[in-house]
Amino acid sequence: MGRLYIVPTPVGNMEDMTLRAIRILKEADCILAEDTRTSSVLLHHYDIKNELHSHHKFNEHQTSQRVIDRLLAGQTIALISDAGTPGISDPGFLLVRECVRNGIEVITLPGATALVPAIVSSGLPCDRFSFEGFLPQKKGRQKRIAELADETRTMIFYESPYRVLKTLEQFATVFGPDRQASACREISKIHEESVRGTLTELIEHFGQHEPKGEFVIVVSGKEKE
Repeated sequence: MGRLYIVPTPVGNMEDMTLRAIRILKEADCILAEDTRTSSVLLHHYDIKNELHSHHKFNEHQTSQRVIDRLLAGQTIALISDAGTPGISDPGFLLVRECVRNGIEVITLPGATALVPAIVSSGLPCDRFSFEGFLPQKKGRQKRIAELADETRTMIFYESPYRVLKTLEQFATVFGPDRQASACREISKIHEESVRGTLTELIEHFGQHEPKGEFVIVVSGKEKE
């Protein structure tokens, strides 16, 4: 019986790759990547030349059974995404579920993910939090935000730079303009930045400064009465 390794990759800085992750990728019979072009840059940087195949949200239903067959045959396979930990707002859940159903061992390496540095550096409570990932782009978006109006834990959202301002405005409408928040962009990259303040202050900031890069928005929970 083979093993499936879930291997986190850097969200920005190449130096965030762990020694164990490099070793596992070099030892694997096959590496599954969300985007082989993106991952090839990382693999080349660490002189990893293993067999590489595409595994993303558009083909994972078709490729998972072939992967399971290889694992059942005794191969070691590593799954990576473009950045961060597979399964966290990235492909991975479906394959892990199928491995569990087939009694195949799944080993997830600790490593890079954008949500942890974003909440820790936000200055907001991080002992308990609700990770929401990406909100629905259209259908169900307003409903989901409304459902979070009474959430008392700190909330974490992933967002595209093209929707940051709109999202902050929607939050201000539902959560209140004085709710504390932090918008962290380009985590671990050269232009990493965290903008902190009320939702109103963040809206004013990004109204004057065009949002650039990938964002993690952290919003304080509703104060307990």
